[in-house]
Amino acid sequence: MNNIKVLSSLLLGTIVYVLVAFVGGANGVLSYNKLSEQKKSITRQTELIQNINNELSLEYTALLRDKDVIAAYARRLDYVGYGEKLVKVNGLKASEKALYDTGSVLRHTESTCLSEKFCKACGLAFFILSLILFLLIDLSRGNITITKKKESVIKGIPVYDLQQI
Repeated sequence: MNNIKVLSSLLLGTIVYVLVAFVGGANGVLSYNKLSEQKKSITRQTELIQNINNELSLEYTALLRDKDVIAAYARRLDYVGYGEKLVKVNGLKASEKALYDTGSVLRHTESTCLSEKFCKACGLAFFILSLILFLLIDLSRGNITITKKKESVIKGIPVYDLQQI
């Protein structure tokens, strides 16, 4: 087997390693897609929380400065102003306090990917398989023989061509 076939097998193994690592490795396409989806989800959650924060800031500012808003919140808590009368009716539910949505917890999830050892093992396995394939092709064509060729031995008296003195 010549060096070109060994180098071809090595090249094929390297190409397989690069492809497996490119698609499923830690920095591969599949990991990138999962991280992109996670980024979009975190961005949506951040925008939702920012909107809630803006609403609460507006309510806080209104509670600090606007007397009508303060009076409305006081009426919800069953307070009355001067000259007002409070009538309570039995059987009716008390006014419910507004609960503010604070958003939901969004946890980071690790992206699953193929380990570097697995990618290298795939490349090495493909190198070995292609090397064996090239070896079998050479065996079938007769370029390589497993058994040693038997040299024919001539029996009889050896004749040497010696100079006569």
